[in-house]
Amino acid sequence: MYSEKVMDHFQNPRNVGEIENAAGVGTVGNAKCGDIMRIYLDIDENQIIRDVKFKTFGCGAAVATSSMATEMVKGKSIQEAMQITNKAVAEALDGLPPVKMHCSLLAEEAIHAALWDYAEKNHITIEGLKKPKSDIHEGEEEENEEY
Repeated sequence: MYSEKVMDHFQNPRNVGEIENAAGVGTVGNAKCGDIMRIYLDIDENQIIRDVKFKTFGCGAAVATSSMATEMVKGKSIQEAMQITNKAVAEALDGLPPVKMHCSLLAEEAIHAALWDYAEKNHITIEGLKKPKSDIHEGEEEENEEY
């Protein structure tokens, strides 16, 4: 069962779309369930996220976590955005069913991937940021999960 917040962000997603000439673009996916999330960041000269948009192909939880994640990073500094975890996204949505927690991980990874792209374009290092995976299960042992 999904919370009212999850349903609201799924039915009325915030910040859907693209940003032309975005400062950073991050795309991540989950090959196991087929979700793909792309986040666009507009970052100003003070490293504040001025605007953020997303495009997600996936289930309702993937859309809801994308929407909530964009709301959480808008207006934040790069370092504040780095602190947003999948757990924080799930909590902001009043929880996710255990089999959908991977959607919040996609949101966290998409933010990090967009920040990585921004750092690469600007030849800077963002403390604590690691090179993103294109698939959130990359490098994991093969698991027998059912979705």
